[in-house]
Amino acid sequence: MAIGVWISLIGYFVLMIAIGIYAAKKSTSNSEEYMLGGRQLPPAVAALSAGASDMSGWLLLGLPGALFTTGMSAAWIGIGLFVGAFVNWIVVAPRLREQTERYDNALTIPQFLASRFPSKAMALRTVSAIIIVVFFAVYTASGLVAGGKLFESAFGELINIGGMSDYSVGIWLTLAVVLTYTVVGGFLAVSLTDFVQGCIMMLALIIMPAVVLWGEGGGGFSQASETLAGVDPDFLSLFNSLTFFGFLSTVAWGLGYFGQPHIIVRFMAVRSVKEIPTARNIGMSWMFISLAGAVGLGVFGRAFIERNPDLALADPETLFIVLSNLLFHPLVTGFLYAALLAAVMSTISSQLLVASSSLTEDFYRLFLNRNASDKQLVLSGRICVLAVGIIAALLAGDPNSQVLGLVANAWAGFGAAFGPLIILSLTWPRMNGAGAVSGLVVGAVTVILWIALGWNASFLGGPGIYEIIPGFVFAWIAIVLVSRATADTGEFRAIS
Repeated sequence: MAIGVWISLIGYFVLMIAIGIYAAKKSTSNSEEYMLGGRQLPPAVAALSAGASDMSGWLLLGLPGALFTTGMSAAWIGIGLFVGAFVNWIVVAPRLREQTERYDNALTIPQFLASRFPSKAMALRTVSAIIIVVFFAVYTASGLVAGGKLFESAFGELINIGGMSDYSVGIWLTLAVVLTYTVVGGFLAVSLTDFVQGCIMMLALIIMPAVVLWGEGGGGFSQASETLAGVDPDFLSLFNSLTFFGFLSTVAWGLGYFGQPHIIVRFMAVRSVKEIPTARNIGMSWMFISLAGAVGLGVFGRAFIERNPDLALADPETLFIVLSNLLFHPLVTGFLYAALLAAVMSTISSQLLVASSSLTEDFYRLFLNRNASDKQLVLSGRICVLAVGIIAALLAGDPNSQVLGLVANAWAGFGAAFGPLIILSLTWPRMNGAGAVSGLVVGAVTVILWIALGWNASFLGGPGIYEIIPGFVFAWIAIVLVSRATADTGEFRAIS
């Protein structure tokens, strides 16, 4: 591997660790600073941090791979996500920022739910924390799989550390860098690195499709369209081979936004409610450019590969990696690899911090040390970051894991368990604790059973239905019915 690639990658790693050290000196003196940055994030940092922590390795690997395989119909995933993110900024962001501070200055989603519904505080904190830790272990594993695939595809057999495969080296090296700046710098480090990583990701998703389409051997849009028509006349159709349930399953990804703790926690950390619209505009602009670039990479990358049949692409999810190595100078290739690692690491760090925050606030502080000092809470948070990261690395050990599949399962789990719960807790004053617990449990259990029964792959002899749809619907119904049935508890809280 050319030395230029290593120069870019090492420079990226050093930059991330340096940001972590800077953040550690600036904002880790107490638990609010370590877990939520003191609620002082500027709009641009909050927006790109939310976007980068959302758009993990699936943006550069999974989504282009799906488009490469099935054509433009897979773009409905991106469309659904864009709409869901916009509604999330409108409905959830301002209300969550205001209410989490008003309800006992809650630092985590479980804390907020416990303060909002005090009659079921213990059950809500415990169950929601368990769901967060379990699904984040899977979600974090998906990011580490992406890091492993990068090293496996890009470096071949050039790396040999202790007899480990390149895939394993990629997993543990990615995790080591993430743990360094997350453990040291906490939420501020994660948010600042997310901002930088978001900029890197967006630049990569502008450069790559442009070079694939108009660079040497690209041929432009007309030649790409002609090539793709030879593969499938309807390859560029948004409705190619798309069934009704298939359409629902793709756009339903947007439902997941309302229940993603690592995303909505950014809303809690913005400096003020007045700055939410500015953050929204920045975040949605970034998201539009990034999703458009990923769609262009998958579609036009397929045309490029078809015109160059000598190129080996055993796994469509490695398209970004293969083209990075083929089309660019080593220094640029290293930058593009860093963009992929940025997508992976920005999400992993956010997930690890949210999971550790729940373990610290909703297990350690609740059951083990109610009078814990700020120093003890910060130490507990750091230990939990390490523990969850190691578990995720062990789960990511299978090199045949599909990034998009793992993300889809975890995304659905959070979206169904927390989505209806968060929306209704912020907007419906007649919701009560019994309804909250029922929605949390029904949403999570529905997703798990749906996957276990294989109905996400095949339902009633037809195509599968994405598990977030039944999970979200059943959880919403459970909350409404149980809240109405137990309305005499008198637990109606004023909301704005």
